[in-house]
This record gives sequence, C-alpha cells and structure tokens, in this order.
Amino acid sequence: MQVANRNRKARATVVLAVLCLVLQLALAPNVALGNGRANFALVFTACFALAHGAARSTVVAGFLSGLLFDLSSTSPIGLMAFCLTATGYVLGQSAREQAVGDLASSVVSTAAASLAVALVYHLAMLLVGQTSSIIDALFLRALPTALLTLVAFLPFAYYFSRVRTHGPSLGGGRHSSGSLGGRGL
Repeated sequence: MQVANRNRKARATVVLAVLCLVLQLALAPNVALGNGRANFALVFTACFALAHGAARSTVVAGFLSGLLFDLSSTSPIGLMAFCLTATGYVLGQSAREQAVGDLASSVVSTAAASLAVALVYHLAMLLVGQTSSIIDALFLRALPTALLTLVAFLPFAYYFSRVRTHGPSLGGGRHSSGSLGGRGL
C-alpha cells in the first residue's frame, strides 16, 4: 500500500518558495558577474516545474515568482512574469518525459531555460532603454545571468534528484535510502 503525502509536497514547495525569495532579495543583488545576477525566481520555477510536471499550478507558480521578481526590481512589471510563465509551461511539459530524479537532464533543461529567459529579459531591457548597447545586453548581462542562475540551480537540482530517487518509500519496487538496493560499496 502506497500512501500519498500531500502535506509533505506542499510543505516542501513552501520551504522552496521562501528560500528562493530570501535568496533573491538578500543574496542576488550582492553577487554579480559582470552586470548579471542570479535569478532565484527562475530557480524556483524550474524546481517546481521539474517536480510537478505539466500542471496548471506550474504556470501559476511561474507567474507569481516572476511577478515577485518584477516587484523587487526596477524592470517593467510583467516582463519576468511573462518569461517565467512560459518557462514553467515548457519545463513542465518536458518534465513529463524525463526520468524521475535525472540530474543531468534537469540541469540541461534548466540551462536552456535560463539562457532563453536571460536573453529575452535583457533584450527587452535594451528596448526600454535600461541597457546601453546590444553588447552590454548580451555579453555583460544575459550570459552572466544565465551562468549564475545555473550555478544557483545546481544545489537545488542535486537535492531534489537525491530526494526523489533515494527518498523513503513504502513499496512499489524501490529501495529506501537505508538499504543497499543492489549497489556495491
């Protein structure tokens, strides 16, 4: 008999959201590479989408995290909300075909999403006059932002891949984290 623990999933989502919000407000403005900064709203959206798959809640989570990003920065309100809504949808669709806890595919998917979001965001910022040139927008802002966001995502991806593949289970053929499960040490 398998037991679904929905409270555990909701609690993990709330902890992830609060952690990413605190990191976005406290750490991201203080750590820069060029003019790029890590986007913890994208980290939250990617983790949520890869954990929940294609669901309406994934799109809503992307929108809300993007809106909080927009409200905490000097960007046009709705720009990051749009980017993360689309990212949540696309990553949620791709998560359906990924193996549970596959670290490499989640990192590759998030790297592509991070680069796409950074490019769209900083090119839009160029159009509204927030950046000075296309070189500044692409090479001094978008690429460092994508790189820092991917680096910020790696600990979360590692944690979620370990929890999803080695977490405790009550049945269904999986071994719990305490057993060797056919692995030699």
